[in-house]
Amino acid sequence: MILLYLSSGLFLGWSLGANDAANVFGTAVGTRMIKFKLAAIIAALALILGAVLEGAGASHTLGELGAVNKLAGAFTVALAAAFTVTVMTRMKLPVSTSQAIVGAIIGWNLFSGSPTDMNSLTKIVTTWVLCPILAALFAIILYKLIKKILESVQIHLLTMDAYTRIGLIVAGALGAYSLGANNIANVMGVFIPASPFDDIMLLGNIRFSGTQQLFLIGALAIGVGIFTYSARVMKTVGKDIFRLSPVTAFVVVISHSLVLYIFASQGLRDWFVALGLPPIPLVPVSSSQAIVGAILGIAFAKGARNINWKVMGKIASGWVTTPITAGIISFIALFFVQNVFDLDVYREKSYLFSPLVMERLADANIEEHKLELLSEMEFDNQRQLRRYSRNLGFDEQIIDTFAFYSARNPMKIRRSVLASLDLDDFSRAQKEALAEIITEEYEYEWQLYYALSQKSDQWAYKSSEHDDYNQKLDNQYQLLFDAFRID
Repeated sequence: MILLYLSSGLFLGWSLGANDAANVFGTAVGTRMIKFKLAAIIAALALILGAVLEGAGASHTLGELGAVNKLAGAFTVALAAAFTVTVMTRMKLPVSTSQAIVGAIIGWNLFSGSPTDMNSLTKIVTTWVLCPILAALFAIILYKLIKKILESVQIHLLTMDAYTRIGLIVAGALGAYSLGANNIANVMGVFIPASPFDDIMLLGNIRFSGTQQLFLIGALAIGVGIFTYSARVMKTVGKDIFRLSPVTAFVVVISHSLVLYIFASQGLRDWFVALGLPPIPLVPVSSSQAIVGAILGIAFAKGARNINWKVMGKIASGWVTTPITAGIISFIALFFVQNVFDLDVYREKSYLFSPLVMERLADANIEEHKLELLSEMEFDNQRQLRRYSRNLGFDEQIIDTFAFYSARNPMKIRRSVLASLDLDDFSRAQKEALAEIITEEYEYEWQLYYALSQKSDQWAYKSSEHDDYNQKLDNQYQLLFDAFRID
């Protein structure tokens, strides 16, 4: 049954391999510097490493956009995204898998009545704009730098050819690694909240987490997609947009790889923070947009001549229609799966304004006569709550407060469940605080938060500039909410 649910994720992985592998080796294969079979082998191996070792970073942003909390829902969302990408691939368009999964998740949000986190959506859409621009800038800088080096150094034609082939292989491997690290979130990120896998220990002391197991399975599916179907799109990327020489092909792949790695590396993000710089958002960016941006960068560096604007128009139209199409397909498919196959595609969360909640809200400086209109009200989902609250004239910040305090999630802190959890990332003070609330029961998530934060300040959130700390705390709380939930 688990493999059946994951099959749509495997389909999406196959689609990503069939489509986005062109962004890694399309230019090299298109310029006939590397044979397709060799390119496919290198891409598959490097991609698996990137997915397993560094794939977790970008998946957090997708989880914030919408936490698909049932396996049947995750199956349907991934299937909708995969179907969209496959259709676009059939049309020989290097579309964005990132855009497809984002559109499909928003479709799930609309169907389940869950809010779409606008902060996360804005972050993702902003990177969609920055991604091709950044790739174009990298390509222009690298092209001019390499051109200047080649003009000042005399290299034999055969030696230059050998260096270029090696460079394309190295660039392709880096590109595949970056693709796995950044885009595996598109394939398996939607399954993380409902992951069926437990952590396992390898060689005695190496932890292989449930998330990494998901990423490995997804990466293997991507590898199959590379071998079986990616040659079609490689032609479009490698030849149709703009004719590339072997050297410019190398520049394009390196530029594309840098952009993907920048938005996937937790280590690079931590380094920026240590230097006092703004943290880089870890977002699954569009590999297709990065490669197209890099190719256009080369074209503009050469005077913007011979660009096939007709092909560019088709690609750009695919970028616009992909998230919309995926969202519509996702919504319709979820309705079909829930009503025809009678499967739960989302876990319901109701919102109840009990006397306990009203007491807590009384301290929030909200107009008392308007607040009383919510007393004893219960909503089936957050969308209903928000619509009703807006009609009463409350602003979005206050509505966020309502959602936080009224979200029901009955929990009991059971010793047996606590003993089964992986708490390696928890501090000693956090574990001691948990031990002090054994057997306690809570109706709302905020009650657990207040109980723990009063026991230890290591359970308390910090100010907004401590983004990484707060994100880790979010993940820890979510682990507890899911583990102790009374279904």
